Amino acid sequence: NPSQCPGLGCLQLTRSIKPLEGLVKIADLTINSGHHVVKYCSENNKRLIHFSTSEVYGKTIGSFLPKDSPLRQDPAYYVLKEDESPCIFGSIEKQRWSYACAKQLIERLVYAEGAENGLEFTIVRPFNWIGPRMDFIPGIDGPSEGVPRVLACFSNNLLRGEPLKLVDGGQSQRTFVYIKDAIEAVLLMIENPARANGHIFNVGNPNNEVTVRQLAEMMTQVYSKVSGEAPLEKPTIDVSSKEFYGEGYDDSDKRIPDMTIINRQLGWNPKTSLWDLLESTLTYQHRTYAEAIKKVIAKPVAS
Repeated sequence: NPSQCPGLGCLQLTRSIKPLEGLVKIADLTINSGHHVVKYCSENNKRLIHFSTSEVYGKTIGSFLPKDSPLRQDPAYYVLKEDESPCIFGSIEKQRWSYACAKQLIERLVYAEGAENGLEFTIVRPFNWIGPRMDFIPGIDGPSEGVPRVLACFSNNLLRGEPLKLVDGGQSQRTFVYIKDAIEAVLLMIENPARANGHIFNVGNPNNEVTVRQLAEMMTQVYSKVSGEAPLEKPTIDVSSKEFYGEGYDDSDKRIPDMTIINRQLGWNPKTSLWDLLESTLTYQHRTYAEAIKKVIAKPVAS
């Protein structure tokens, strides 16, 4: 509500979309809806804070190098910079990139409105914002067949006493930032328009970098601590991306944000360690969902 944020016209967010939802739905939710918001702000002299996604970066330059190349370890080939890194997507048949492409298109529209028509804007690129209430648990407060983001997927497995599913071995590397830290960054953007306008900001925590497999192992340890339950003898299983997501899936090897611009413009740095944010989140998940899931599991299946 703009009236609750003086000087701010629109704070634009779109709901998270599963990687392989249909392109028509992605276009409607991201491109068409986003276009109307951008045009409204531009035509009515409203400031816009647009929430994009780290997905717009696509694949890293390093992912195209030979696997044994030492350059793969050079940050210049994988750290993602708002004003320098190219946006590299897979082939058209890899529809996993449809969402990223749509979000990039809106970013380009926002930027063009700023350059051509004077729109005051800030673009936010979130890198895995994590915390309580971040996503649904399938079959409890979301569809049973739904596929939430990785932390909620793993939480669901832990709550049900099931092995955590590692897509293609869980080798992809990601960073995770606590929602409280991320909201502090957004508040700085709202409160400091002169320093935030015209900028794109990565909002993530490069200190919390792990492979998805390492994340699963850490979550298993943390959940055992907060629940008092012993971990499974075999806590993870490997599944193929085709089995888990279906045809058309593709992935980036790393997604590590550069923090230079947001630190220089707003003086922001994330504070919360990965262990601490997982402990906070999984404590909430266990307290909120454990009993409900036990009832679902105990409920007899109708013949």
